[in-house]
Amino acid sequence: MLLTDPVILENAHVRLEPLAAGHAADLREAAAGLEHAWYTSVPTPADVDAEIARRRAWGERGEMNPWAVVRADTGAAVGMTTFCNIDQANRHVEIGYTWLGVASQRTAVNTAAKLLLLGHAFEVCDAIAVEFRTHFHNRQSRAAIERLGAKLDGILRNHRLGPDGSLRDTAVYSLLPHEWPAARLGLQARLRRG
Repeated sequence: MLLTDPVILENAHVRLEPLAAGHAADLREAAAGLEHAWYTSVPTPADVDAEIARRRAWGERGEMNPWAVVRADTGAAVGMTTFCNIDQANRHVEIGYTWLGVASQRTAVNTAAKLLLLGHAFEVCDAIAVEFRTHFHNRQSRAAIERLGAKLDGILRNHRLGPDGSLRDTAVYSLLPHEWPAARLGLQARLRRG
């Protein structure tokens, strides 16, 4: 299976569904209250439809594989995530463009979604590296990535311009196939602990 192939991934906590216009109402609700997150790219409720269209267009070009993150307990879409910067020839992919609504943060949702995404990348798509990138100042995201067992590859200084023109340093992490079994056990243990 290719990293770009649309697929539904699910476990007891979340269902990752190929992102579609039908997720927009839930995602508008989930995006409310995230306007303060200056260090990450979360669409405003008014911009959710355009963001869905943008990610789907990237998907059609083979540049991204976008999913809606749907909570198993409510059936509501509470965020988005993707395989992005896909390099199929080298079996390398980034998990990124991820955001979750406030009510789903610090719950099992992100852990369960990462378990699905990493399992799919390594076990089904035979990835040789899975990368994560985040704003240097996004301490919450960096801590979550480090809890996965991903290693810091480095900091890309002045990597991008933010929406307000500020300069962004990007922290780059990766997880390799031989690290995946331990990372999987860690994610499963966190889910069991709740």
